[in-house]
Amino acid sequence: MRLSLLDRCRTRRGHLPSAALGHTRDRAIEAEHLGYARFWVAEHHAVPGIASGSPAVLLAAIGSRTQRIRLGSGGVMLPNHRPLVVAEQFLMLEALYPGRIDLGLGRTLGFTAPVREALGRTEAGTESFAHEIAQLREHLEGTAALTAQPAGTSAPAVFVLATGSGIDTAAALGLPVVIGGPMLDSPELEERLAGYRRRFRPHRGSAPEVILSLDLLIADTAEEARELALPEVWAMARSRTTGLFEALESVEQIRAARPSEKEAARVEKGLVRAAAGTDGMVRRRLEQLVERTRADEILSSASTYDREALAASDARLAALLR
Repeated sequence: MRLSLLDRCRTRRGHLPSAALGHTRDRAIEAEHLGYARFWVAEHHAVPGIASGSPAVLLAAIGSRTQRIRLGSGGVMLPNHRPLVVAEQFLMLEALYPGRIDLGLGRTLGFTAPVREALGRTEAGTESFAHEIAQLREHLEGTAALTAQPAGTSAPAVFVLATGSGIDTAAALGLPVVIGGPMLDSPELEERLAGYRRRFRPHRGSAPEVILSLDLLIADTAEEARELALPEVWAMARSRTTGLFEALESVEQIRAARPSEKEAARVEKGLVRAAAGTDGMVRRRLEQLVERTRADEILSSASTYDREALAASDARLAALLR
C-alpha cells in the first residue's frame, strides 16, 4: 500500500498568506524523508484560505529542494486552461525532474461566480472534460498536430480526480482515478469502482489504479485528534455562512468565536466524518477502506493550524505502513 500527501497550501491566521508557500515546501521536504510516495499540491483561485493558484510554479520550487519523491497536482483544474499550456508546463517539470512528475486533473470551476467569470469558464461538462484530457494527453505524448515543448521529454503520469462521472471518464481513457470527499461514504462506491475496473480501456499498457483521498490526522488521544481536525472543519462550516473559505484559525480562536447553532451542528458533523484519531483508530479506518475498495494508494489531504502537530501526525501516519 502506497501512502502520499496532498497539501492545499493553507494560509493561517496571524501569518502572511505568502508564508503558506514556504510551509508547503518544508512539508514536502519532510515527506520525502518520511518515505511518502508522492507529494501533491492543489489549484484554487482567489480563495483567502489557499495560497496555491499555480501548481506548476509551486512544484518547480519544491522539486529544487527534493530528490526522489514524486511531485504532482491534485489537481490542475483543466477547464481553467488550454490543454497545450498545461502540457508544456508539465513537460517542463518532467524535463527538470525526470521520472518524478504526476499530473492530476479535475474539472471543478472557481469557488464563487466572480472567480468563474474571471477565469472565463462558467460551465464544464463531462464530455468536454474528457475531450480536453484526450487533447492534453496527445500533447504530452507527442501525437498532436502541434509539438509541445520541450520536445523529447517523457510524459508525466496522468490521473483523473473523480466525483461522479469522473470515474467513467477515467475508465474510458485508461487512466488512474483519485476518489475523495462524500463519495467515500457513498453506498454506491463499491459498485462504481467495480464498473471502473470492468470498463477500463487500457492505454499504452495501463491498468486500473485507485487512489483514495481523505483527511488523516493522528494524535495521542481521540480528543486531541479531533482538535487537530477542528480548524479545517471550522473553515468549511464558516464558508457555508460567509461564502468565503478563509485562513485556518487556532483552536483557541475558534472556541472564542461563539459559533451559531447551525455552524456548531455543521462542525460536529464534520468532526464525526473526519478520519482523525489514535494510531490504532486510523489504522482500522484505512484497513476497512482498503478492504472495501481494493485501493492501491492512500492520499492524505489533511491540514491543521498547528504546523508542529501536523508534522507529528504526518510522521505517525507514515509509520503505520512501514
